Formats: sequence, structure tokens, C-alpha cells
Amino acid sequence: MAEQLYYATGKRKTSVSRVWMRPGRGEITINKRPLVRYFTRESDRVLSRESLTITETGEKLDIKVNVRGGGISGQAGAVRHGISRALVNLDPELRDILKKKGFLTRDSRMKERKKYGQPGARARYQYSKR
Repeated sequence: MAEQLYYATGKRKTSVSRVWMRPGRGEITINKRPLVRYFTRESDRVLSRESLTITETGEKLDIKVNVRGGGISGQAGAVRHGISRALVNLDPELRDILKKKGFLTRDSRMKERKKYGQPGARARYQYSKR
């Protein structure tokens, strides 16, 4: 019998992560690199593994992630979102736990666009009276 493979997509800002999950020893690979080498900041590592910690499934699953776009923090958020959605595909019982923590909600906050005739999204050029 073939081993089960679970897939999900996660997003945050302009980052998109594709997550594949299978039963294993708890190895997480991001863009063909171990988690520790890809996310150098501890806060990003903790953020990306948060859903596994809460559901206590971290040591039972091997996770392979492809992530692109945005910055490192946005990518960490996208990885967490993708892992959370894959966990729900694996076990629908985990949905309530992840939903309460807000891990299944796509964080829709994006950078506001720059407006014409201004130096930025909200900033205005300085007014000169004389």
C-alpha cells in the first residue's frame, strides 16, 4: 500500500508556500534546505512550526515545502498557513484547535500602493507657503 501524501497551499503578504506532508520522523525541508538553514532567525523557525507544536504532530510527519515571493517573515507566515491547512487535510479533528488560534485564516494585510503625485502611500510632499 502506498504511503499517504497530503498537500496544501499557504499564503502571507506576497509569499506563497506549497506544502507536502507524509508520515515520517519530523524532518522539515524548505526549498531543498533544512528548516534551520533556511530560516536563520529563531522567531521565524518558531512561527513556521507553531501549528505542529500546538497539535503535537511535529515528530510524526516529514514536511517538504516550496516557498517563493516576499521576504523571510512573510515566507515563515506562509509556511505556517500551509502546514496548518495540510494538517486539517490529514486529520479534520485538528480543525477546531487550529481555527481557534487563527492559523487557518489567510492574513490579508498587504502593502498599500503608492499613489500618483505623492512620494508614498500616505506621505505627502511638503507644503511650501512661499
